[in-house]
Amino acid sequence: MSAHGRRAPTGRAGRLRLRRSLATARRGAGLLERKLRLLLDRERAEREAAERAGRVWRERLADAETWLVRGVLLGGETALAEAVPADRARVDVRWAALMGVRHPAAVAWTGPVRSTAEPTPPNTALAHAETAYRDAVRAAAEHAVHRAAAELLAAEADRTRQRVRALRRHWIPRLEGELTAVDLALEETEHQEAVQRRWAASHRTGG
Repeated sequence: MSAHGRRAPTGRAGRLRLRRSLATARRGAGLLERKLRLLLDRERAEREAAERAGRVWRERLADAETWLVRGVLLGGETALAEAVPADRARVDVRWAALMGVRHPAAVAWTGPVRSTAEPTPPNTALAHAETAYRDAVRAAAEHAVHRAAAELLAAEADRTRQRVRALRRHWIPRLEGELTAVDLALEETEHQEAVQRRWAASHRTGG
């Protein structure tokens, strides 16, 4: 019996099964390693994209807050309240899959539309603040999408890495050890059979 309670294969049929199992395990490890490389490459790209979007988000937000303060100083809080459109922004996330991992891939951002009946920002500062806040929200959405994608890909990469480690460090060496043992046993058996055949042949000749 093997260390895991499984009866070790024996004989020529057992050797054939072991060879097939070993080839399957090695092929599976190779495929998993390829999957791992693809996941890590995409994760790295998503983290870089999230970092870029995060910088834009912080820069636009800082600009927006600066313009907002100027606009409120010029027109007061009443002017700010009147300049806010009734419509709301919309964010639509498009999903994709990589090596079986479903993750957010892109974001479509639609800014609020001001109707013709609604007042526009009463001063240039508030107009600039509105533009900057729109850009900040768009960048924040992109940052969130790329970061979420990176986390999902990283989680799958970790699971894949564990499966590769199990194959490379445990399952494949175990199969190799069993195959070596079967080969040695068969070699010994074949040697004994050859000796017996020679002994039998010599006795027939001598008789």
